Amino acid sequence: MGRILGWVTAVSITLTATSIAPTAAAAPAVAGPAAQARCAATSGRDLPRAAPEEVGFDPARLAAALATAAGRNRLNVQVFRHGCLVGAGPLNDRTGEIAWNVWSVTKSVVSLIAGIAWDRGLLDLAAPIDRYLPTGLGDAAHRAITVENLLTETSGLRVAVVNEGITGIVPIEPNSAVQALGVPLDHPPGTTFAYSQRNVDLLSYVTELAIGEPLQRFAQRELFDPLGIEPGDYYWSRDRAGHTYGYAHLTIPPDDLAKLALLLGNDGRWGAAEVVSGTYLTRARRPSPANPCYGYLFWTGGGCVEMPAFLPPDTFEMSGLGMQNVFVIPSLDLTVVWTGAFGSRSVAGPIGVLNGSTELSHEFFRELFAAFEEPPVPDPGPYVELQRRVDPRTLFDPDMTLAIFGVGPDAYPGCDVLSCLDAPLAPPFAAVPPGCLVVVCLGPDPRTPRIR
Repeated sequence: MGRILGWVTAVSITLTATSIAPTAAAAPAVAGPAAQARCAATSGRDLPRAAPEEVGFDPARLAAALATAAGRNRLNVQVFRHGCLVGAGPLNDRTGEIAWNVWSVTKSVVSLIAGIAWDRGLLDLAAPIDRYLPTGLGDAAHRAITVENLLTETSGLRVAVVNEGITGIVPIEPNSAVQALGVPLDHPPGTTFAYSQRNVDLLSYVTELAIGEPLQRFAQRELFDPLGIEPGDYYWSRDRAGHTYGYAHLTIPPDDLAKLALLLGNDGRWGAAEVVSGTYLTRARRPSPANPCYGYLFWTGGGCVEMPAFLPPDTFEMSGLGMQNVFVIPSLDLTVVWTGAFGSRSVAGPIGVLNGSTELSHEFFRELFAAFEEPPVPDPGPYVELQRRVDPRTLFDPDMTLAIFGVGPDAYPGCDVLSCLDAPLAPPFAAVPPGCLVVVCLGPDPRTPRIR
């Protein structure tokens, strides 16, 4: 891990920015009604490209925006307009093919999988999870949670961010989905938004039960294969019971993450194929009554999480720890994908950064919008930091830690570090490929996920 962090620090000092020139190897750009280049989706390794001026950008100003991102620990930056890659960070050639943990971006990928299952008639969003859970698993109150409650993070499950997250980093827990059924309900389902990690682990499990096959097999066939994302490109962590984590731990190269971003930017279509329906994505982008910033595991609207307030109201986002982000702005036909290690500045120091400072995204989009030949909004001015408060009670709950070991009030009966529901558990880290740590997959071993 020290080598990785040292690498992050080293590259952040030497970053410069570049723009994309046209390339004959990619899919051709075609002139649209506004005489700007437009690019068709391709499942190949090389994404279609265009020069900045072909899509309405000033090249020098776009390069300045990229330099701002590059100087702030953005290890990979991709800017798309009309489906064309028009701007890239200087390290993209080195980082674009390396599988990187996108953290809570994984939640949005689970939403896409649930949407495809809904499109196929396999998953009823309005149904209580009682319909899909095995008989006798969970009590009546937990079984009354609906699929849509899980998608909107309104299950009512108690939240303890540190406890929930650390068990994925050090996987000693028995079964994350079953554990969710032992977590107390602090609110009636459907009434209150609470950003629970176990909530999404439960959703991935319920979705798997609904489709009748392993979640990752379904995801590969229905979502990744059409986009040209191969099984060996990524690593998606499972707990010791073999359950796929839903809340985080999809480790995927930025070049493949960009394809998921473009799928969203094209309203679920990939070329002539509909991978996930526009009908589902419309619902997914619509805020729930419990949170005006959150839809179906997507953040929605300017002013929410890392989205500056001056972004158009139709903006939506996939958001992960450390600012792993996909920003989609349909009204501008603009998509931005970046990965890295934080990068915002805060007057409160590291605590302010960890607490969700949006300074970096504000300054980047301020410069990016200024790079438009016709800026979409007036200059919003420099970033002004607002005070944010965190309730420490939502960060750590000792009962959830005890539950991992099968003791305490939150433990699910019959689940501990040795077995869960009479099923033996794999050893911790048993499924991790060589070269894969918590953050990134590196190394020459052919079993290490990366694009080849």
